[in-house]
Amino acid sequence: MSALYRQHRKRGGRWPARIAGLSVLLLLLAALGLAGAGPAYRLELVPLGTAFNLLRLGGLLGLGAIAVALLAMLVALLCRRRGVVWMALLTIAASAALLAPPWMHWQRAQSAPPIHDITTDLEDPPAFVALAPEREAAPNAVEYPGESFARLQREAYPDIQPRHFPLPRDTVRAAAEAAVLDMGWEIADIEFGAADTIEATATTTWFGFKDDVVVRLTQESDGMRVDVRSASRLGRGDAGANAQRIRDYFEALEQRTGTG
Repeated sequence: MSALYRQHRKRGGRWPARIAGLSVLLLLLAALGLAGAGPAYRLELVPLGTAFNLLRLGGLLGLGAIAVALLAMLVALLCRRRGVVWMALLTIAASAALLAPPWMHWQRAQSAPPIHDITTDLEDPPAFVALAPEREAAPNAVEYPGESFARLQREAYPDIQPRHFPLPRDTVRAAAEAAVLDMGWEIADIEFGAADTIEATATTTWFGFKDDVVVRLTQESDGMRVDVRSASRLGRGDAGANAQRIRDYFEALEQRTGTG
């Protein structure tokens, strides 16, 4: 009986499994913090500062899950507990996958300039009119911040330039409006005059941040010039989001006009 008991008794007792279980618990808590921070802020359950603290806590818990899983794997290898080794490996892989998106976003934020208002026309940026009241109620200004932003934009985003479309005005106007809808933005106003303008609001998926966009169409001798301005209502920097939004819009507009 004693020999049979020793044969079946798992080496290391319950400790390898307990350590691996702790790593799984840390992983679940990390996922809750990272995935829940944005929705909690968007639903007005917590203020923005608390939501960012949840993100930081989630990141630390994710790193903790990896560290504890490595310890569990080491103990399991010493005790020859193959099942625990696989559990630890899966926890490490899941933790790395969980931490990858916020890590990449942080990397983009570090490389992007600390500006939140991007425009294709740095000399005469398209103006917010219909959306002016919403922007006045937000921390960031309605008016373009000026040369300090323009200088940083020239250095970081030299590709953000006006686009020319050698097409009739009505064709570009209809395509510009359709492209706004393709982007999923909420149109606030469409104004047709000497320069056609479309004002719209883009809402980010995770935190629900509001960024405002104005598209301006200007008649030229051989077609239409299109300028776009995208500006965040909140935050000093935007991690490159507004510049990318302008690129994506022009891509959608080129598809609509068949000029891409």
